[in-house]
Amino acid sequence: MTTPTSPNLQLPAPPPLLTRGGWSAFIVALIVVCAVAPVLNLWVPAGSLFHLSDYAVALLGKIMCYAICALAMDLIWGYTGILSLGHGLFFALGGYVMGMYLMRQIGRDGNYQSDLPDFMVFLDWKELPWHWALSDSFVATLVLIVAVPGVIAFVFGYFAFRSRIKGVYFSIITQAMTYAAMLLFFRNETGFGGNNGFTDFKRILGMPIATPTMRMLLFVLTGVTLLGFFLLARWLVRSKFGRVLQAVRDAESRVMFSGYSPLPYKLTIWTISAMMCGVAGALYVPQVGIINPGEMSAANSIEIAVWAAVGGRSTLIGPIVGAFIVNGAKSWLTVTAPEFWLYFLGALFIAVTLFLPDGVVGLVKKLKAKLTTTKGAAQ
Repeated sequence: MTTPTSPNLQLPAPPPLLTRGGWSAFIVALIVVCAVAPVLNLWVPAGSLFHLSDYAVALLGKIMCYAICALAMDLIWGYTGILSLGHGLFFALGGYVMGMYLMRQIGRDGNYQSDLPDFMVFLDWKELPWHWALSDSFVATLVLIVAVPGVIAFVFGYFAFRSRIKGVYFSIITQAMTYAAMLLFFRNETGFGGNNGFTDFKRILGMPIATPTMRMLLFVLTGVTLLGFFLLARWLVRSKFGRVLQAVRDAESRVMFSGYSPLPYKLTIWTISAMMCGVAGALYVPQVGIINPGEMSAANSIEIAVWAAVGGRSTLIGPIVGAFIVNGAKSWLTVTAPEFWLYFLGALFIAVTLFLPDGVVGLVKKLKAKLTTTKGAAQ
């Protein structure tokens, strides 16, 4: 007597990372960042209509750093249902780690011609504090840019998620954590420059930081990093790990009854998201030329959530679009009508919440689907 054999089960093939159109758009974006923008800025004459000014390069580079933060926010808020109002802290931590390295690169070219940063000489410090020990090493700086936000996020997230703190309570404690860190960094005795922070950077890797070539190199590096993080996020959310995250977002209790512990999944994506913000902060500082505790303000963290909401959560591309829309409008309004900028931001967030719950990208998808339906009915 033969035992019945189990049928050969064919599991569905994993979906592609990007569609053909998606890869085409990705390659176009890569070409624009790595080739078109450098040519327009460095080789097209300043008087030409097609010249990309240094101001535009700095502005776009800064917005791309913000877009990385918005993408990180989408991973935890859009796909996991965790609203953080403290991601400005991780952004600032990465910026401070890079700022410490850049301050050491000044050397004796500061106002006091000392091996110590100028603010330490002014405060009568005699030696570098212990947490500046590795700040003269670029390799160590690269490691700490990721490690410092990652470790702090891991420790905070472990205790918060293990205690099953969620919803508005989690948002409040992340904001409280960020505010406490901002007060700490404002203190002169902590060795982070106090209210003024770090500025007057001169070199990176021994090369002048204020040259057009270095600015463009930082711009290209930021764009490539943003595109790389987009692919990473896309891979994460389309994997089994990403499907569990979305299940946690939609029904965490059912996930637990199914045999999955939400803690490691939430903690992992929370830590990854924090490290992404740290990288964004490190890229931001040499392009903007300053880092101070103001980057940890509650308003900055709230703005990151606004970018994700405006562009469209759970889309990955939406928060990137939202960061460009909001910060582009901010750059224009702060020049033409600075007193109305905060009112515009509040009105925009309310309008998106009430009328565009899926954000700009969601609206475009709906219009495209409606147009397709109309064409199909007409045929």
